Parts: sequence; C-alpha cells; structure tokens
Amino acid sequence: MTEAELLFSELLNCDRTALYQARNFPLNKNKLSAASSVLKRRISSIPIQYILGKTEFMGLEFKLTPEVLIPRPETEIVVETAIKYLSALREERPALNILELGSGSGCIAVSLAKFLVDVEIDAVDISGKALKVARFNAQHNGVAQRIRFIKSDLFLSCALKEKDYDLIISNPPYVASGEIDNLAPEIKYEPRIALDGGREGLDFYRRIISQAPDYLKEAGILIMELGFNQAASIKNIFKNSGYFKIMGFVKDYNNIDRVVVAKRIGAHG
Repeated sequence: MTEAELLFSELLNCDRTALYQARNFPLNKNKLSAASSVLKRRISSIPIQYILGKTEFMGLEFKLTPEVLIPRPETEIVVETAIKYLSALREERPALNILELGSGSGCIAVSLAKFLVDVEIDAVDISGKALKVARFNAQHNGVAQRIRFIKSDLFLSCALKEKDYDLIISNPPYVASGEIDNLAPEIKYEPRIALDGGREGLDFYRRIISQAPDYLKEAGILIMELGFNQAASIKNIFKNSGYFKIMGFVKDYNNIDRVVVAKRIGAHG
C-alpha cells in the first residue's frame, strides 16, 4: 500500500478495498487532528512505519520502534531463500536448529518460525531494546515458544555453544560508515548500529564468515543479505576463509545480487 493508504486505513480502521469502496468516510475532529499530526511528522522525514508503530513483513504484522531497523521487501527474499533450503534439509534432518544474527524486530526469526514446522530458533541481537521488540513480535505472531532470544554481540554469548546449527541467517549492517550521512533523510531515524558496516561495509561479513564454521553442522548453510555491489567482495571473503562453498547468489527485484547462500565444507580450526 502507499503511505497515504496506510495512514487512512489505519485512521479509519479499514482495509485498502474498503477505503476506496466508501469514499465518504466521516472524519471527526479527533481523526482530523491525528491525520494532521501524522502528516506533520512525515513531512519532517520520520518514516511512516515508526509513526504508525508497525509494519507488514511476509504477510505478518510487526511492531516497530526507532530501536529497530525497518524491515525491507528485499529481506523477504532472505526468508524465502531460507525456507527453500531448509525444506530440502528437512528430508535429511527432521528437526532443524536455526541461528539468526542481528535479529532487530525479529522479522526473520518470527517469519521462519511461522512458516516452518519442527524448527527451533536462537535469535541474537546486541541491543536489549531491540530484543524487547522482537519478543513482543514473537508473542504477537504466536511463535514465542519456538524462539530463544539472546543478548549477544554476534557469537560471543556462551549460550550459543550449547548446540550446532543447520542454518545461520543474517541481515547484518552493511552500509559503509562514510555513506550513512548521504542516505535518504528517513534513514537518520533508524538505529545507526543496525546500518553501520564499517569503513567498507564489510566488517560483519568478515566476522560472521570467520566464526560461523564453529557453530554450523557439517554441510550447514549460511545465508546473508548483501548490500549493493558487495557480491564480489563477499565472494572473496568466503574464498579466503576456506570453510565454505558458495551455493549461489539470489537477485532482488532490481536484478541486484541481494542474498548469498554458502555451505560449510570443512571442519574449523
């Protein structure tokens, strides 16, 4: 839906179809005041998702606060890719363990738990405030019993040493530090910690690729979202690690390599 449709369907408590079928909805003083307040905030570049306090992802509703990144349509491709590969793994392994790094709103972990059976998910984030939002979203979507939320800087938590994972999945920060201030004005309202990938935007890929083999089962899968024009650099990071075989890249709606899938091919250390 467009931003206007989102706004007025929320104000009028109706869906998009009803919005156009009944064009003469009465707007009382309170609703007019609310619409005016929202429009003023939007004019100042506050994202509509933060104004409404929620968004849709994979057909599910997620609470949002400025402590978490706004889920993008491209990240749905990450989830769809994971479902595809996990469905194939299920033929060999009836119960699957998943680790998500940098969970944010929980959109990836919650979606996987919602659309897959017989999976257990550990979802990690360095931000306690983000984890609070993610826990709410898991409860709201009825999957809280299958997701364990852990406060950690990637793999640092001792809790992650309790099991080996069939899949590690992440949408890590991948914007180069020097580019963040040049992005659209809406971006300044999102948490910088969820965007800043270091000088080249590759810091988190290096950390994840170097440490993931210790936590993946044999032939386990690593799936990550990529930034624009990062595929070649990330391919080299995988090559230099020596512990992964790239299964492929998945393109987004603009024909850009957006997701990488790699398989662990050797024991680490």
